Amino acid sequence: MISINTSHGSPLTAWLRTLTPNRLRLVLASRPDAVRSPEPRTLGELADRLQRPASVALALPRLTLPALQTAEALAVLPPPVSRTELAELLDATSDALTPELDSALRQLTDLALVWRDSQGDLRMVTPLRTAWESPLGLHPGLAELLTNRTSEELRTILTTLNINPPGTKPQRLAALLEHHSDANRLATLLAAAPARARRLLEQHADPTQEPPAPTMHGSPRPDTAERWALDRALLVKPGYGYEPARMPAEVSLALRGPGWHAPFAPAPPEPALAELTAAEVGREATAAATAFAGQAATLLAECAGRPPARLKSGGVGARELARIGKVTQCEEPVVRLALECAYAAGLLAHDGDRTPVTVAYDAWSEQEPAERLTLLLHAWWMLGLTPSSARDEDGKALPALDRPPSCASCRQARHGLLTAAAGLPSGQGVQKSAALGELITWHRPLTHQLPQDTTPFSTLIREAELLGVLARGALSPLGEALLSDDTSAVRTCATRLLPSATATAHIGADLTAVVSGTPTAQLATLLDTLANREARGTASVWRFSPASMRRALDAGRTADDIESALTAVAENPLPQPLSYLITDTARRHGRIRLASAACVIHSTEPPLLAEIAAHRTLSKLGLRQLAPTVLLSRTSPAKTLEALRAEGYAPVAEAADGTVRIEKPPHLRATHLPLPHPRRTTTTTPHSTPPDPLKLASTLLAAPDREPYPDPYNGVPFATDTEEILDHYAKDLSLTDRRQLAHAIHEQEPLTIEYVAQSGSHTIRTVSELEFDPPYLYAYCHLREDDRVFTLSRIQAVMPAQ
Repeated sequence: MISINTSHGSPLTAWLRTLTPNRLRLVLASRPDAVRSPEPRTLGELADRLQRPASVALALPRLTLPALQTAEALAVLPPPVSRTELAELLDATSDALTPELDSALRQLTDLALVWRDSQGDLRMVTPLRTAWESPLGLHPGLAELLTNRTSEELRTILTTLNINPPGTKPQRLAALLEHHSDANRLATLLAAAPARARRLLEQHADPTQEPPAPTMHGSPRPDTAERWALDRALLVKPGYGYEPARMPAEVSLALRGPGWHAPFAPAPPEPALAELTAAEVGREATAAATAFAGQAATLLAECAGRPPARLKSGGVGARELARIGKVTQCEEPVVRLALECAYAAGLLAHDGDRTPVTVAYDAWSEQEPAERLTLLLHAWWMLGLTPSSARDEDGKALPALDRPPSCASCRQARHGLLTAAAGLPSGQGVQKSAALGELITWHRPLTHQLPQDTTPFSTLIREAELLGVLARGALSPLGEALLSDDTSAVRTCATRLLPSATATAHIGADLTAVVSGTPTAQLATLLDTLANREARGTASVWRFSPASMRRALDAGRTADDIESALTAVAENPLPQPLSYLITDTARRHGRIRLASAACVIHSTEPPLLAEIAAHRTLSKLGLRQLAPTVLLSRTSPAKTLEALRAEGYAPVAEAADGTVRIEKPPHLRATHLPLPHPRRTTTTTPHSTPPDPLKLASTLLAAPDREPYPDPYNGVPFATDTEEILDHYAKDLSLTDRRQLAHAIHEQEPLTIEYVAQSGSHTIRTVSELEFDPPYLYAYCHLREDDRVFTLSRIQAVMPAQ
């Protein structure tokens, strides 16, 4: 009988047991990765999951700036830490800042990163304590830096400081620590330092400056100033090579002086604001959302007719994006945003060297604009990237739909933007939307910015404006619904803001058709078939022409069919010029018929064929008149048709049986979804649903501290055969990790693993399609985009895939 993990007796487990079910529910809801299937069975197992470095790394981007600053200050102080010590370091002892510090600690506690022990002192999880290499610019204390020094070296330092060295090494180390812990003695010593040594020490102590770089050539011996500091343990070299000297924390704090405090920014920046009414915000949000919904429909309709080509290296390149933008009259950010959201929503999929729409697109295109927008908004909200990111650090163009690794930081930046906008005073918005970038930096300080951003998070802010989530520098009703993470609320709000799709068009005598708002899929398809679209946006404009009418007739329509279809959608009677255009084009259509031989042109009108044969421009076709009613062309039927139509003729192609061949655009759809699958819009796997936090909290609090767990030496059976095999082969994994790996194998769920390659390099990989064949694990590696074989003994840790 052994415990399920090593955390049953940990301080975190003890704190978790003191919580009420409702309080524990908040912890579970804020750390969903820790309760993913298989659900933890004890508080000890939960504590083990909460303390995993990968899990802590997922929680860190959610911290606000004061919470992050509080955590960094805690990382400096030796545990356990009293709240008074923390408040003094942060200079938050005043009544005005006490609630702000409590709020920061509450945020850390809700994430189970910091808690109070039974004595009321503050403790923090180890991965958070080690998250900073030099928290607050401070290196470890003198005791840690001098651990490996010999007794003789300590005697030399004490002698230099005019201290009578005791007899043993522990006594000498204690004497040195006592001297450097006395701020007055240290101040006296620093005051007597030579000028160059003093400047060197101040440079090491200043957290805003980089310490001097180590010498990389010649002798590794320090100069006179550094030698003076090293002889008195004001600087300590960790080794004997070219490693830089480090300043003990006690010395740094003494040099910074008694008035120095760790940075603490409890209040967000205050941008310049402007008065707004709800009606103004609603109108602009409606205009932006309506425009984007129409643009997305147009872009995907283009992808349905001509799927974007993929680069050999993956993704849709800049040239193809420019082509799509030119055809649809959309700017590149809109093209990227719409394509990425559609791909995440499952409306697009990679299929060979193309990216066609999927069968889900057909149902989506028939929906109302509000329904279409809701799906795309939800996809944007959950995306693990910034869709309109177009340039890398070197300024090179990035392909779209390239499936980069999911970025939790990008999602948190999005949450930070909406949270910052929601915190603005009611009835006010920022005068300049760029000011929201500074607020994101306060709400989510660990989120990274894009290389192309000219101001903080300008790309993200622009995306929110294009979607109607932000309007006039304030959070729109759509944004409020999105922030609540309630899909039904987003749908309701979108339905209220966006007008229904328009099923009719105003057809004018100037041969134009104007549709206000977003046209229905049927109307857009009809007008795209019969006319050429000239404008998009809040109103769309199509223009009828002989060429567009010939295109419709080539697709199998008749003059009567065209006129009746337009009459059904027209708001007014069809104008006479359009009727003449339909009749005249239909009368001329088919007078010339092409047969596919090599190829043959024939007609019942000899003068017409004689005219074509004598046409100077058409001589490149290699025409030869075989009979008054037959011409032979040495050019293919497709190119012959194109040339004749370019010169104003209206030929038609014949099938092998002599009937007119109907020309229809190809109806391309993705037939399958090759690996890797489109990005998911939720964080849960398709095989599992999040557990109810309150129910799980009650179960965990009722579970005993320890529970029977398989012991291979006393004959107690394992929970599954897979766990028993993993216990033999994957010895570097904790029991909790083995259980999670066994569950992923059984349920065929994706998993993130930390793996050590034969070269010794550590990599983090997301794997799926798991096949268990001890001592190996066969899986599809999303990092390499190929099948890989993993040795079980080299897997160091596992985490549910995000």
